Amino acid sequence: MKVTVLPVLAVSVLLAALVTVTAVSTATVDGFAPGGGATLGVTTGVAWALAVAAFLLLLLVRGRAALILVLAGSAALGVAALAGPPNLSTDSARYAWDGIVQNHGVSPYAHVPASDALEQYRVPWLFPAPADGADGGERCAGSRTEQTTSIPSGGTLCTALNRPHVPTIYPPVAEGFFAAVRAVVPDDAEYLPLQIAGLLLSSATTVLLVLGMRRRGLDVRWAAVWGWSPFVAAEAVTNSHVDALGVFLIVAATFAAAPVSGSARNGLSRGRAVLAGVGIGLAMATKFVPVIAAPPLARRRPVGVGASAVLTFALTYVPYVAITGWSVLGYLPGYLSEEGYDSGSRFALLSGVLPGAAATVVAAALILAVLIASWWFADPAQPWVAQVVSVGAVLLIASPAYPWYALVLVPFIALSRRWEWLVVPLALSVRTLVPGGAGATLVILAAAVFAGGATVVRWRRRPTRPPATTLEPASLTKETP
Repeated sequence: MKVTVLPVLAVSVLLAALVTVTAVSTATVDGFAPGGGATLGVTTGVAWALAVAAFLLLLLVRGRAALILVLAGSAALGVAALAGPPNLSTDSARYAWDGIVQNHGVSPYAHVPASDALEQYRVPWLFPAPADGADGGERCAGSRTEQTTSIPSGGTLCTALNRPHVPTIYPPVAEGFFAAVRAVVPDDAEYLPLQIAGLLLSSATTVLLVLGMRRRGLDVRWAAVWGWSPFVAAEAVTNSHVDALGVFLIVAATFAAAPVSGSARNGLSRGRAVLAGVGIGLAMATKFVPVIAAPPLARRRPVGVGASAVLTFALTYVPYVAITGWSVLGYLPGYLSEEGYDSGSRFALLSGVLPGAAATVVAAALILAVLIASWWFADPAQPWVAQVVSVGAVLLIASPAYPWYALVLVPFIALSRRWEWLVVPLALSVRTLVPGGAGATLVILAAAVFAGGATVVRWRRRPTRPPATTLEPASLTKETP
């Protein structure tokens, strides 16, 4: 017991510092204001350094103390991330709007937010009134407010929503989530309800990881990679991205497919295959990104897992198709075009060496090859090893402009202990805070070289037999002498 006292104390101090930095930064730094991104970059760097130091010291702690630190640290960091409004993304404003109109009986796919047909539902915090400008015209004030026009009246419209002239992009499970969160609060409740929902989801994922890892004889201390992550706190809680729901569902699907310690290594019952497929389908219907983690889960029963996933995904669309028709596709095609995926300009590792659409074709071929390989080579007993490599590789190839897409990668880093893939969310965050130019491309390239090189080294050094787990499932619930 005496051996662990100092590490426990040191970890607690570092976690307290991490929580303080997160709370102060979230409460005081506006990433939308001039220079705000650079300031957030500095505070985020400090938070990452504290989290890494705390985790390294956590590896010196065993027994129940380690488990308590993981869970308490995750909860405390999540609460700290509630200290201010979203600071780098306006997505949660759109989430709130979609939830509000649904709770008034309007399909979110039926009208664009700028439509005059929805004028009666516009709340001041999402649609502030324009002010009189010096030139006598109307203008919109505020760092997170944009000026546009209503449709079809053409009047000045101030809004906190992004893309107010296009239909929603979000799939049905996400829309149901938005409606559920907003149903229990008044329309004038601002960002906090969705942030609290993000806190609950991120904390639930930490608990799910701990429980699933214990049952499979994995070292639960690695759950802190998710629970103590400044990246998760910022994107799942402060900016409250719905990706956190998709992450929870795909992790649940992973545990449904992976055997527990002591079970038959090659066995996957039909019932568990269906459960895994349902989890995949719901995750896809929350946001399409989690599907890249799905192929390794279908290694044993591809038909059962795949069929239940497709059926679940399709069924989630039925109520919205019945109400709105095929407009439920929303803005997805336009989004892909806007982000440069059809022109090939989005792919940081390819667009500089391949002309135009050729980058898109090569990227699509590479992504398909990665997904097929992740299914073919996956170990059904530990699918997270294939998942972390495939999800990380796809993110590097696609190089999205939005770092929160990498939330789905973090749990599989924890499960596989492939810490080198943390460079992916870090690189995408740097790219967002310092956007554009060759520097952003070099950051993605450096991340690809580091993570890819480390993966090759691990592969070359792999043991001829599957390694024994580091800790027995119960070893972190008892004090060790």
